[in-house]
Amino acid sequence: MTEELGARIGAAIKRERTAGGLSVSELARRSGVSKATVSQLESGGGNPSVETLWALGDALGVPFARLVDEDAEPVTLIRAAAAPHIRSASANYVAALLSASPPNARRDVYLVQADPSGPKVSAPHARGTVEHVILVSGSALVGPESSPVALLPGDYLCYPGDAPHIFDAQHEGTTAVLISEIR
Repeated sequence: MTEELGARIGAAIKRERTAGGLSVSELARRSGVSKATVSQLESGGGNPSVETLWALGDALGVPFARLVDEDAEPVTLIRAAAAPHIRSASANYVAALLSASPPNARRDVYLVQADPSGPKVSAPHARGTVEHVILVSGSALVGPESSPVALLPGDYLCYPGDAPHIFDAQHEGTTAVLISEIR
């Protein structure tokens, strides 16, 4: 993660925490992220995982994207190497935010790159979250943790994101587009 991205994430966490009237201690309690980690992230330090940012976003009542994306322009081009890449702490899984949900909509678009390293298990997101996955390359087991579906390139899957779910790459270089929406 670049210093610029770390500073942007820190400022966003502090902005959303302050707007919600939460102390660092209360955000830590609600998210399950330590107070020291929240403070470190707000100061622009650390290297937060996807799980940490999702936990903070859920606790703040904002989409993950609001913590990593700047305001979008009417026409946006994001070169693959320039997207803000956030790594998982539990699997060889990288999410790159491609499009943050505008204020009047509740959806985010990600480019996911993963290699076999065991499943990326996600805790339930906010109630009403639905995830859409289009597999671009490789193969993966995706969907509800209790009943994942084998996907091949071009396959589309929609499943509840407000229940435990997984993304388990089966081949090197597995790539997918993931759209997370709250209905």
